[in-house]
Amino acid sequence: MSKSVYLANGYGFSPLQSETLSKLVARLQSLGLVVYEPFERNNQIDRTTKGWAYHIGQADVSDVWNADGIFAVVNGVPPDEGVVFELGLATAWKKAIFLFRDDSRTCTPCENYPLNLMLYTGLPRVGWERYCFTSLDELSDPSKALVEWIDQR
Repeated sequence: MSKSVYLANGYGFSPLQSETLSKLVARLQSLGLVVYEPFERNNQIDRTTKGWAYHIGQADVSDVWNADGIFAVVNGVPPDEGVVFELGLATAWKKAIFLFRDDSRTCTPCENYPLNLMLYTGLPRVGWERYCFTSLDELSDPSKALVEWIDQR
């Protein structure tokens, strides 16, 4: 049975990022993952009806709950607040966590982490770097944790 990941990202808010989002989804799927991409999954909610935002938020929370893990795009300084919230849920629910950041800016004086240390609390203390990715090519790297996790049955 294929594992699933919730793809927490802010790319869906920007038409310029839609190609990047498509490439990321395709690359994750090529590894055998089922990808819960929130912009694709929740576009069926009618945004002209009252309460549409609540329904989208609830659908996203449900998808995080139902996925086996989360693949969170943490670009930005700070990263998208929705992504950070979804990452917090995944951490609390002890989901497998993988971070993607191809943004070279840092926003913390922390010893190792380029972002607020709380974003890394769902990763192991030692070897946390194996769960972090800086390019699409790294996703299939067998020395990284994603490939190892996918192969665990």
